[in-house]
Amino acid sequence: MQMLMKRRDALQTAQGTQKKRQRGFTLIEIMVVIAILGILAALIVPKIMSRPDEARRVAAKQDIGTIMQAMKLYRLDNGRYPTQEQGLRALIEKPTNDPIPNNWKDGGYLERLPNDPWGAQYQYLNPGVHGEVDVFSYGADNKPGGEGNDADVGSWQ
Repeated sequence: MQMLMKRRDALQTAQGTQKKRQRGFTLIEIMVVIAILGILAALIVPKIMSRPDEARRVAAKQDIGTIMQAMKLYRLDNGRYPTQEQGLRALIEKPTNDPIPNNWKDGGYLERLPNDPWGAQYQYLNPGVHGEVDVFSYGADNKPGGEGNDADVGSWQ
């Protein structure tokens, strides 16, 4: 008899364990998980979404740095920066208008003039507002000034 009772208890325990295994998630548990995922998405998505804009600004700064290095080589060879009229083209083609550079390097100082990451041409000022010469991009809005993604990116930064 005692043996029979032990078997019955073991069977009930096994059935109870089986019932626990078959049990699904409650509505509250699902809602808590969805709320946690929503909070995480609210924190992470804005950071991911701003990455392309940040990458464009970094690319513009790198391009401007490269152009400024080429400008310094031009000045070293020719004693002056290209004039405002000669512009950045003087880095890839020998200028034909005065003052014609005496020691312009064959092959140029750049292979090509890059566009800024927003598709516009880089701007050049000689004399510059922020330095002897300024090379800059107007940013996403392609207009002077602005804030955030629309802010100018220049050689003075």
